[in-house]
Amino acid sequence: MAAHPLTKTAPVADREKIVMPRFKVLLHNDDVNSMEHVVMSLRKVFRFDEQECVRIMIEAHNNGLALCIVEPLEQAEHHRDQLLSFSLVASIEPE
Repeated sequence: MAAHPLTKTAPVADREKIVMPRFKVLLHNDDVNSMEHVVMSLRKVFRFDEQECVRIMIEAHNNGLALCIVEPLEQAEHHRDQLLSFSLVASIEPE
């Protein structure tokens, strides 16, 4: 049955929002790539400024792992695959 033309629906903000699961994109330290290559790769993949890319690279170097970004699965998979294409070691995991 069609709604009456004068029937109002709740505003979008009042409707239940669908929450997409989010995933961490993680950069792993490796002994192969130069620090310069890692920073350049992060800049190309994420479009972060150089300071943020250096911070991520140093965190991975010092701790073995660094969080790059948290985002929906499809984007996380894409970014992980881009990092892999630059010969970096990367993974994703649920937030």
